[in-house]
Amino acid sequence: MDQTATPRASASAVPAEALLSSFVQAGYVHAEPPILQPAEPFLDMSGEDIRRSLYLTTDAGGEELCLRPDLTIPVACDYLKSAQAGQPAGFCYLAPVFRYRAGRPSQFLQAGVESFGRDDKAAADAEMLSLALKALETFGIRDAEIRTGDVALFTSLIDALNLYPVWKRRLLKDFNRKANLAQDIEQMTLASVTRPNEYAGVLAALAGSDRKAALALVADLMSIAGASSLGGRDVPEIADRFLEQSTLQGGAFPADALRLIQRFLAIGGEPDEALAELRAMTSDAGINLNPAIDQLESRIGFMAAHGIDTRAIRFSTSFGRGIDYYTGFEFELHAKGNGAEPLVAGGRYDGLMTQLGSRIPIAAVGFSIWVETLAQARGGAA
Repeated sequence: MDQTATPRASASAVPAEALLSSFVQAGYVHAEPPILQPAEPFLDMSGEDIRRSLYLTTDAGGEELCLRPDLTIPVACDYLKSAQAGQPAGFCYLAPVFRYRAGRPSQFLQAGVESFGRDDKAAADAEMLSLALKALETFGIRDAEIRTGDVALFTSLIDALNLYPVWKRRLLKDFNRKANLAQDIEQMTLASVTRPNEYAGVLAALAGSDRKAALALVADLMSIAGASSLGGRDVPEIADRFLEQSTLQGGAFPADALRLIQRFLAIGGEPDEALAELRAMTSDAGINLNPAIDQLESRIGFMAAHGIDTRAIRFSTSFGRGIDYYTGFEFELHAKGNGAEPLVAGGRYDGLMTQLGSRIPIAAVGFSIWVETLAQARGGAA
């Protein structure tokens, strides 16, 4: 007998199976990755912070393994090992995943869809949102709150500004971790640039340098000193810190760039309204974000073609899911009145495939569904 089964899980089994069948009927192949997975990809993609939530073991050869905490990475890895790698292919799944969650069951059902290798990215993005909304309908939920964003817009903006590389890295990192960027940038702008610093010589040598040059200099200095770390920080961490301090020594964050980023992050509302504001902002600032904005406009059109009422979508340029491997469109579907936990979430993650070992870039987009959470929302709406 399965000791992990619960009445709530059993109650969700029938619509969940119907959900999987609907994905298969839509042309997505049922994927069933092994429960035991190499731990390295999860640690590499999500950082060591995820280690606390993984169920880890080690095989006889010393490889660190874990119970799968998620299905996106296992499905992507299996695709990359297959003869289909690089070709358009779509997969769906419904299976348990395992992750420590304080006060909540560590085993829970996850369903979802992953689409690989499609060059028509805007159409693929819209199809994911359409499938996700239909998944909610399987559970009787038809009035979900739709939240969307696009990290590619922010990346394009930062690339278009004349900023030191250290600023670019910090801003993109903060965005992906849902930091309050406006406050973050203001703190950086107000940081002292005149106080004495015992490493003033090193900072002067690094002025205007990129990260590769900083790593080389710090590695040389550490080698001369016969040390591998300083204050618990390793060479990359020390180099990043020196680069940041060197930039601060050189002057405050450019005021015009700060105003433009703040204007960008304030844009939100219905997608068409946000699109018009983005066009106006780039025109006023004399910068070119057209490829990313055109992609947004095309995606909105495909959403409408799927019968989605785009006026009901809430788009925000500051929206991010806090997952570093997302590269474009992101979305969450929430039950009305539930601002905290999404029922469905997903987006575009083109960069993940090369991080997982692909020798060529492969487009990828998908979403995951937390089945028990969805069942609870269904019960609450009943």
